[in-house]
Amino acid sequence: MMNIYQSIAAVINDIGAVGKTSKNQTQGFMYRGIDAVMNALNPAFSKHKIFVVPKVLDYKREERTSSRGGAMFSTLATVEYTFYAEDGTNVVAVVVGEAVDSGDKSFSKALSIAYKYACFQVFCLPTEEMIDPDAESHEIAPKSAEEKTMDEASEKAKKQVIDAAKVMALTKTCEEHSVPIDKVLKLYKVDALEDMTVVKWKHAVDNIEKIKAANV
Repeated sequence: MMNIYQSIAAVINDIGAVGKTSKNQTQGFMYRGIDAVMNALNPAFSKHKIFVVPKVLDYKREERTSSRGGAMFSTLATVEYTFYAEDGTNVVAVVVGEAVDSGDKSFSKALSIAYKYACFQVFCLPTEEMIDPDAESHEIAPKSAEEKTMDEASEKAKKQVIDAAKVMALTKTCEEHSVPIDKVLKLYKVDALEDMTVVKWKHAVDNIEKIKAANV
């Protein structure tokens, strides 16, 4: 029974090189297709008893405008992949995948890109999916002044600290649910309630029962 390090080394040894046989239809460059990579990985995974568990840690989706005026959807996803061996040992790879699509597939494409580069890093090989995100390119128009202003306002809001009314409200909520203030401060890594951002404050208010049960 091999551990995960032995299993990964064995998979790398079995797979060998995968050539760039797919072509990007827009820009004309060649890339490694998922068919070739997955056809190599699947039997190697099965032979050396490796399986993969994905976990989406975070994602951001926004609508943009293409250079032709059409709607485009961009997704940025941070995904954690855990590679397990038969004996239970594992290694974790956290990667970010970004993709753009004119329909509803930007998220699935972002996941494919993330998995592609997770395998590239772990097994020294790239991957893609049936219609690989590398197979097409999109021209996105620059953000308008209004969009930039909205983005700046959003980033500013994330850093805005709470006012006295919100401090009192959170204090009262903690008292009503018998949650020590020190527990809240430790969980959200602040020295005082006045240092909490609006985002953290809202999260605390919404999850007070979970905070009460948290072992921190």
